[in-house]
Amino acid sequence: MIVHFILHGETLESISEEIKLENPKYLKEYHNKRCAREDYIQDELIPRKKLLIPELKDINEYNSKNDAPFKHPKLNPKLSFDPENFSKIYDVNITEAAENEDKKKSNFISFTASLKWIEKSFNYHIFHLFKNNFYDQSGSKMADLATESIRSLNPIVIKTDSKGKVVHVSLKKETTDNFKSIKEKLLDFFPDKYAKIYIDEFEIAVLDQNLFNERMKDDSFIKTYFAPVRNEFVNGKSYVEQTIGEENIPIIIQQKVGEENHAQEINILQTFQSPNQEIDYNGKYTLFSENGLIKNIELKYVIFQSGIKNVTSLKIEQKS
Repeated sequence: MIVHFILHGETLESISEEIKLENPKYLKEYHNKRCAREDYIQDELIPRKKLLIPELKDINEYNSKNDAPFKHPKLNPKLSFDPENFSKIYDVNITEAAENEDKKKSNFISFTASLKWIEKSFNYHIFHLFKNNFYDQSGSKMADLATESIRSLNPIVIKTDSKGKVVHVSLKKETTDNFKSIKEKLLDFFPDKYAKIYIDEFEIAVLDQNLFNERMKDDSFIKTYFAPVRNEFVNGKSYVEQTIGEENIPIIIQQKVGEENHAQEINILQTFQSPNQEIDYNGKYTLFSENGLIKNIELKYVIFQSGIKNVTSLKIEQKS
């Protein structure tokens, strides 16, 4: 056995994970059978006290019992994705704030996202996405131009894999064929020279299929709603690759099943914290158990960069 001096913040769970002991109760059991009376563990670990850690052969023997809590089927669900005939509207609310020692600024954006399943093609699902009812707290002309530009493209065509992860974003052929007319209307609504620069750049992105796909896959709603949250759970965990922030910083999010679940719904809790604590991410997805479709999403992440704290909150709620 190994003698370990308990560090501040360590738990039976964290130490068990480090030594690859699946059920933390056996760490406590092993220690209490062999320790001095003054080192006996009642409930919580006490920093600077001794902890007796089992050797590898003992760990393997404990693990062979296969009774770790995280192996329970409820904590390792097989999430389906059955969107056939799906058609729902979601309220989307995004709050962004940036603050440093001197000042804080924030903005609030909301819109409705109407999603409709169109067809299944081979092993892919095709959806149409309509964005409408925009509100931007900033109230700027450029914000109005951006929202009107997006609305002019409705519907956006989204292709997902069999588990609901976005693989491609495009426009209907009628939209690209008719974009000259769309552009003229935008120029009529927004006649100043700065708007023209924006609309010209918008045209480039719209007519370049690869560029449009690349940019729209980073759209906040699309990459959140069509994230690979249905990845396989192993030992009570699954992992999701995602990007966050204006710079699309890549992170790998850990997922666990929440304790408060109902027969009709399942809650997926997400966490990520970078080693240097410059990024802190927490999220919650509520899915329907029957078909794996999303009811609600709540997430919040904080990014510290160059002395600035950037906070983003996103809520997606299915309308009744």
